[in-house]
Amino acid sequence: MNNPEPKYWTAFYTKPRNEKKVSERLSGQGFNIFCPTRTVVKQWSDRKKKVKEPVFTSYIFANVYESERQEILKDQGVASSVFWLKKPVVIRDCEIQAIREFLEDYPEAKAENLDFSYGQELVISDGPLRGERGEFIKRKGNKLILNLLSLNYSLQAEISALKVQEI
Repeated sequence: MNNPEPKYWTAFYTKPRNEKKVSERLSGQGFNIFCPTRTVVKQWSDRKKKVKEPVFTSYIFANVYESERQEILKDQGVASSVFWLKKPVVIRDCEIQAIREFLEDYPEAKAENLDFSYGQELVISDGPLRGERGEFIKRKGNKLILNLLSLNYSLQAEISALKVQEI
């Protein structure tokens, strides 16, 4: 049977520490699930052990039809779909492939969330304002608005989130 609706990659939030269990369970049900993992060495008091942990905490990815997305949401470990502009997020095939290739080359890579809180002090790590300190005001798309306190003037600058670091 041909399905008239397109298949697309999308992301789901899982309950905390359920990413691997949910992806195994859904894969067993025939869904195309991708849960990127990395190998880390965990230290216990008596031993060290290599374990696989999710690169993106509380996220899994699935290549689905819309009807399959609805089925996945019924799983006990899935909290919700990830939405962008009030629609389920659509992730391009090339982005999923890029994540896979990146993790093959860098199996211990770690993903970090670039969310900052209002008033948090940041330092600019790249560009003409490198080394300047600023206070986080708000996010505007993939840019941050920082309040730069220099020369006793308050300057607001839009800076790429990738060009700042926490202090």
